[in-house]
Amino acid sequence: MRALVRGPDQASGLREAGVEVVRGDLTEVESLRRACDGVEVVYNIGALYRTAGLPASAYFAVNAKGVESVVRAAAHAGARRVVHCSTVGVHGDVEHPPASEDAPLRPGDVYQETKVEGERLAVAAAGESGIELVVARPTGIYGPGDRRLLKLFGGVARRRFVLLGDGAVFYHLTYVDDLCDGFRLCATVPAAAGRTYILAGGEVTTLKALVEITAEVAGVAPPRVRLPVWPVWLAGAICEAACAPFGIAPPLYRRRVDFFTKSRAFDISRARAELGFAPAVGLREGIGRTLEWYRDQHWI
Repeated sequence: MRALVRGPDQASGLREAGVEVVRGDLTEVESLRRACDGVEVVYNIGALYRTAGLPASAYFAVNAKGVESVVRAAAHAGARRVVHCSTVGVHGDVEHPPASEDAPLRPGDVYQETKVEGERLAVAAAGESGIELVVARPTGIYGPGDRRLLKLFGGVARRRFVLLGDGAVFYHLTYVDDLCDGFRLCATVPAAAGRTYILAGGEVTTLKALVEITAEVAGVAPPRVRLPVWPVWLAGAICEAACAPFGIAPPLYRRRVDFFTKSRAFDISRARAELGFAPAVGLREGIGRTLEWYRDQHWI
């Protein structure tokens, strides 16, 4: 087993697990070839996420062109299959939930736009080279090791979470262990070649219900404070405009507000039927494990 990492000094956990570490980057073709040499299945889980001050070209280089380079490097090395991790974000705001893999692609920002382009370039490169390709689109990933949802789970646990709007939008999560199992199935099921799968947990709730479940698991009262959405959204737009010329992350931005307004509910019937994907970790159990890990890190 081999992993491509940008900072080998941060990969001690991988080495301890017996993983060979290769230094490189999705934009460095030679490093991709070294990493793919002798490998049967390549998992591409690298991406440039939303970072303040970066030009669109940086996202394209990693999330689009970089994906194409991975597929071509894997094919050149004689790998059998590439499993590419995309995102359900390519569907944007889900107008008629739950959305399946065939729902319209409606990317709403540069991250989502370049993820769409990454899928397109990967499919084209696989078609030209003959290598098998499977595209996985996870929903929001959570569990021990995740920090992105600390603001939600940790905020509720510390009684500092403020709900914007009525919380009636849907939010669909994927526990990390279930996602790993989905990736494994994408790599091993023969009929998955050439297919795209949404990978998500077995439970879908509204955002309000998710907050209430989190409060219940954390043993605290659910948040009482609610604010209207649009004044906060406008404040985020102003913060972005003020911070952009200096290349610094704004204290508030519109994308964070979108979390409270855009529905994310997905249909995993295809993954269940074709892969045998069966999410095993329920929301309460998964949130409990996540909160326990946060406590171990002294974050809550």
